[in-house]
Order: sequence, then structure tokens, then C-alpha cells
Amino acid sequence: MTTSNGLLLVDKPRGVTSHDVVARVRRLLGEQRVGHAGTLDPMATGLLVVAVGPATRLLRFAQGETKEYHGEVTFGVATDSLDADGTVTERARVPELSSEVVNEHAARMIGLQRQTPPMVSAIKVGGQRLHALARQGVVVEREPRTVTISSFALAPTSEPDRWSFSVTCSTGTYVRVLLSDLAQSLHTVGHLSALRRTKSGEHEVGAARSLDDLEVLVERGEVVLAPPRALVTRLDAAVVSSEQEARLRQGQRVELDGRHGEEIAAVRESGELVAILRRRDATWQPVVVLPIDEPTGHG
Repeated sequence: MTTSNGLLLVDKPRGVTSHDVVARVRRLLGEQRVGHAGTLDPMATGLLVVAVGPATRLLRFAQGETKEYHGEVTFGVATDSLDADGTVTERARVPELSSEVVNEHAARMIGLQRQTPPMVSAIKVGGQRLHALARQGVVVEREPRTVTISSFALAPTSEPDRWSFSVTCSTGTYVRVLLSDLAQSLHTVGHLSALRRTKSGEHEVGAARSLDDLEVLVERGEVVLAPPRALVTRLDAAVVSSEQEARLRQGQRVELDGRHGEEIAAVRESGELVAILRRRDATWQPVVVLPIDEPTGHG
């Protein structure tokens, strides 16, 4: 029986966790090997990159992709979670703000910066997730991490203390922390009041499906998965012969001329992904080998 194998772009609704999305995809496709690249908090919506079946072994390529977000920040109100789902902890006066002033401060945050993960994040410290510790009222020291902000711009809305924003950033960036830091630089406080991920690498939310639409398509027996190759489009591709493919499937190295970089995608002439190869001196060694099956209704 053919296993579901490939990429699925989901438009996550508000109020559910990324884990909830994965659980529903597992039920819909009857496949336990399902994972995602980049957690979205329950209040956030938008693009969740999901891998199914053997393609889950390629998630590390999607996890490292640059992300794009749009949303809103509310100045003058701080919450314990730095977002709209938290409890209000402080209210402060908001100075008169202009687009010029706000964007001047935002521009100073573009580039490399150090961020301290919030206590409500999912990362682990001492084997426990921070959000679990936060629910117990425990606050622990967190190691700052380096992130990259590629673009950051804001615009006023009809509500004077509520501003829309767009940001492009590296994986691991906490947008809520970015906005809280911006509010402090403007001599007030603030929290993330709406967030939508619109892009991850080359994947855009316009190509994503809602969970309800996905369920309908699966019931109809339609193909919902893109091929595994879609997870590694940024890798240089090398077409391998049937003899080279056989060697790769046995874990053997192959020689490929004129290839650059440390990792490449080995593909058939028809385009199906065979393996991910890593350079070993003058040869290329398979580090991930994928099955190639006939397509099913799931992809």
C-alpha cells in the first residue's frame, strides 16, 4: 500500500494549536508521521508548513526558512504573555505617535539582534517547556538568542493606539517580543493583538488550504499533497541515472560533476526527489533517501 508522502500547506485558524492541526491531518490522511515547520500560537493564523510520511525527514529545510508576518500591535497595554491571550499587567500612557517616528524606531531594529524567549514559549529549559513552567508561576533564566529582522514597518489604523505591522524575520524570532521592545523604545508598553503568517521561504498562505476544505478534498479522493521535492526547492538539484539511484538506495556515494554547496537534491529525470546528498570530498553521500511511489488520492 502506498504511503502518503509530501508537503501540505495549511491555513491555520485562530483558537487551535499547531499540534491540533497535526492531529487532524493525521486523522484525515491516516498517517501517523506528520510534522510541521514553525509553531504558530493559538491566537495566530496563517501558513503552517506540514510534512507527511517520509517527507517529515525534510522538515529541517523548511524550519530554517525566513518567515513573513502581518498583524497588529496595541500600545498602552501590556500582558503577561505579550499577546492578546494574556492577562493585562500594566497600562501606560501612549505618547503622540506619527508614522515617521514609529517607523524610525522600527528601522533601528532591522538586522541582527538578541532576543530573550518569553516564558510562554514552547522551548525547553532543563527538560521542561517554558509555558508549562509559566503556568506554575515559575520564572527561569532564559538564554538570549540571535535573530535577524529583514524588514519591519508599521502603519496607523482607525484606532489611535492600534497599529498594523509587517515583518520579515529569521526562524526563531518572537514577534511578540519584537513588538514589546518597540513599545518600550517609544516610551510606552504594548502587546501583540493579531498575527498572521503569510509566507515561509517560498511558500505563501495563498496556496494553503483551510482544515475544513482539506477534509472535503480528502473525502472526494483528490490529491492534497505536493511532492516532497517542494520542501527542498532551495537546494541545487542534480539528475541521477537509474544506476546512481540504485547506489544511493544502498547507501553508497556517487560522483557528480559541477555541483556546489554542501547539500544537494538528487532527482530523477521526471523530477521526483530521490535523496538529499551531502558532499564528502569529491563524492556525494546520501543522508536522506526517500521512497518513490505511485500517487494516491492523498498525494
